[in-house]
Amino acid sequence: MNLPNKLTVLRVLMIPVFLILLNLNSKIGVLGALIIFILASITDQLDGYIARKYNLITDFGKFMDPLADKLLVVAAFISFVDLKMVEPILVIVIISREFIITGIRLVLSTKSGEVVAANIYGKLKTVFQILAIIFLLIELYLINFVSGSSFINIVQVIADATFYLCVILTVLSGWDYIRKNIKVLKESL
Repeated sequence: MNLPNKLTVLRVLMIPVFLILLNLNSKIGVLGALIIFILASITDQLDGYIARKYNLITDFGKFMDPLADKLLVVAAFISFVDLKMVEPILVIVIISREFIITGIRLVLSTKSGEVVAANIYGKLKTVFQILAIIFLLIELYLINFVSGSSFINIVQVIADATFYLCVILTVLSGWDYIRKNIKVLKESL
């Protein structure tokens, strides 16, 4: 197994650690979850960079890397629903888009043999998903473990803004992806 694939597997293994730490509902747990999430996000960038730079792209990596990303993001957002930090319907929108687009990508890749790259909306969606999760974790930490900080209000506004932008970009990227591939999709049905 090459290094990029090991980093992808590591990211998947970080997900239960992230969830356990987050559910400890303690200062160290939330901080640990934040650190694990940031490290997992870094491995996502790092595995792709190494795979492209050193021509270490594998079928396993093509399949597991996006799956690991989706599992990490979905786990975080479902946790935030459980913590009543985000609206469940908006998380359902995010999860639905991820499954729909992943299904479409599978259809397109089996039909053409090529993986369709993410567009600018998809890349921005990913950036704002990561930012939203980071700011929601910071908000959770501040609300529960730092009393009387005026910084909490600023973080809440940033967390809300990044989350709503993430939802908007999720819908836009999904719509754009379907629109650009509708012809091939119709041929596949």
